[in-house]
This record gives sequence, C-alpha cells and structure tokens, in this order.
Amino acid sequence: METILVLTHVDDSGATLTKASLEAVTAGLELSRQISTPLTIGILGLNAESAVSSLADTGARLLAVSGEAFAQARYASDAAACEALCRTAQASIVLAPASARFMRIAAGVSHRLGGCIDTHITSLSGTSTIEATRWFYRQRIEAVIRRDARPWFVMLDAGTHAAYAGVPAPAQIELVAVKLPALRTIVEGYRVPLLDAQTIRPDAHLLFVAGAGWTKKQPDGQVHVAEASRQILSFLRLSGASLGSSKSLADQKAEGGEDQPVLSFLTHLNQIGQTGSTPRHAKGLSTCCHGEEPHAVGWRFIAERRAISLDANCGWTRGKADVVYIADAFQVMTRVSALLESRAAGS
Repeated sequence: METILVLTHVDDSGATLTKASLEAVTAGLELSRQISTPLTIGILGLNAESAVSSLADTGARLLAVSGEAFAQARYASDAAACEALCRTAQASIVLAPASARFMRIAAGVSHRLGGCIDTHITSLSGTSTIEATRWFYRQRIEAVIRRDARPWFVMLDAGTHAAYAGVPAPAQIELVAVKLPALRTIVEGYRVPLLDAQTIRPDAHLLFVAGAGWTKKQPDGQVHVAEASRQILSFLRLSGASLGSSKSLADQKAEGGEDQPVLSFLTHLNQIGQTGSTPRHAKGLSTCCHGEEPHAVGWRFIAERRAISLDANCGWTRGKADVVYIADAFQVMTRVSALLESRAAGS
C-alpha cells in the first residue's frame, strides 16, 4: 500500500504556507482520493505550528519541523528536516512544490532514502499504478512516467494545481525531532531587489510580454527607448505583473545593443518561447511582439491571452490571442498606466 507525504514550507512571514505548497496539498489530496490511501502533510519552517490551522479540514496526518534553525533556507538543516519527515511518515510517494528551497535539497534527500526523483511534474493520476505527467523539449512533448522504485519524490511545477483553501480551525500536529549535523553556514539575513528591479514574478496574476517593437522607430521616425523603459517599468510597478520578453528583444541586450539603445533592465531570464521559459499565469498581455512560434510555445499555459498590435494580420494575433487590440502600444500603455495611477491615488 502506498503512503503519500506532501512536503510544504512556510513563506517569508514564517507562519503561512507558500502558494506553491498549497498547490502541492491539492495535488496530494487528489491523488490520495484516487488511490484510496491516507495522506500525510509535513510542514517546515520557523513557526510551522501556525500554518497548521489552514490544513485542519484536509483530514490528513500533520507533521511539522519547527524552530529557529529552519527559519531560513539552508541545505544542511532543510535536508535533515525533510529526511526526518519522510522517515516519520514512512512515505513511499513524496510530493513537494518545485520551489527554490525544495529543489535545492530534494535530490539529496531522495539519495539518502535510496529513492528516485522526477522534477517539473504537472499532473498525477492512477488507481493501481501512479502516473506522473511532464513536458519535454520546450513544452512540445508530453510524457507519462511510471516508477517502481520507492520512495518516489515528485516535484510539482507551480501553477499546475489550484491552491488549497480550507477553513482555518484548530488541528492536531505532531512535532518531529531533527538531529542536525554541524552547521557550517550561518544565515544572517537576505536581501531582495527593489520592487522596480524585480521583474520576474512567478505568482503574478498577469504576464506582460514586451517585443522588439519597443526599441524600433515609432510613427514620428524616432526611437523612444527611454520612454519605453519608463512605460514598462511603470506598468509593472502599478500592476504587479511579471515581465516576459521575446527572443529578439533579449538578444539586443545580450549582443550589446547592436549600436542601438536597449532596455537596460531586461535579461534572457525574461525570455519566453521555444528557447525560453513557459510560464503559467492567469492572464497575458503581449505588446510589440510578432511571430507565431515563440508565443505558441511560451504562452501555452496562459489562461487568457491578449495582444496589442498595429498589424491585424500578424500570425500571433490571428492564431493565438483571445483578444486583440489594434492600436499603438505606446499610446495604450500610457493610458493604462494613467488609469492605474489614478486608481492608486484614489485608494
């Protein structure tokens, strides 16, 4: 009989589960119902007990590793904690969010337990045999994976399941003791970029994609890259959107601008499409972008896709967008930013 453990961790507050962790809880509940087996949820963090109330109505066995040593992500302490949770639960299937904190340690924990691991899993199914689904070759080939080795660690991509939203209530929790190794790393704190500098936001509701048109000559025959930078950064700041880029725009920055001004805040990390990332957001807005293939792959998992383009016959706008605005992106985004500024001032 299989035993399922969902590993979760708290967010920066130290007392609330991350969105990706809650998505993993949903995946665990669905799988436990499909194969009719009990579910155990393990929580890691500074004050893991505070996060338990949101899981009270799952009916799962709740384990926690809590304390100051687990306040910050660190390989030695996190790996020891997850190993202890797995051994206590005697888990044969271990589900975990593919967060930076868990992706750093999951392979090591799997090795300690003599198991195997698969990453970037998007769905799970099965009755007598458990099957995991993931994409290969830039999201073009979908594969179904089965494993006989146990324990089987399954790292779930964010955005593939709905975040669990239970009614908070008192819950019984089992605290798991962890024998920590000698800690050679001391976490003194962490630094994050300013809001205007943080352009990649996986949990954002909206993906805003900029194309090379922002750096080309405009109707007046001039290039307005400085204005484009202000427009894009202003919209990201006001909307909280995540920034995506076409390959051609990212290449301009990487190749030194090709003797033309570039968007200084853009990197290849922003690139989406067949040679970039394939993000998952509820909505997407494409501006100054052309070319069907990058968007067909890069926007595959965007729920609602919109575009601003002056070319009504563009392959992207005709074939892949749900809504198309035939207009100048500079003018549209100027108006949108003004409306957002007005709304922010009113609130």
